[in-house]
Amino acid sequence: MIPVRNSQWYTYILYSIKDGFFYAGCTHDLKRRLKEHNNGEVLSTKHRLPMKLVYYEVCLNKKDAYSREKYFKSGMGRRYIKNRLKNYLSLL
Repeated sequence: MIPVRNSQWYTYILYSIKDGFFYAGCTHDLKRRLKEHNNGEVLSTKHRLPMKLVYYEVCLNKKDAYSREKYFKSGMGRRYIKNRLKNYLSLL
């Protein structure tokens, strides 16, 4: 039997309205983290504001969420996101 924990982790993709940059991240509190990004509190995105949440996944543990983040930062992961969001991105 697999143990179930009450904590959820989120792997997310942000899109910079300013320059079209994608940012992949991971957190256990998605609302708080999005506020931090858009308040300029995150060094890697503060010069690309505003950022828009375009995709997220829920993971049941931290390790899986960070593995997924690492995948999204790879070449195959970037292709996956662009393909997954191709209809949405065509509207931007």
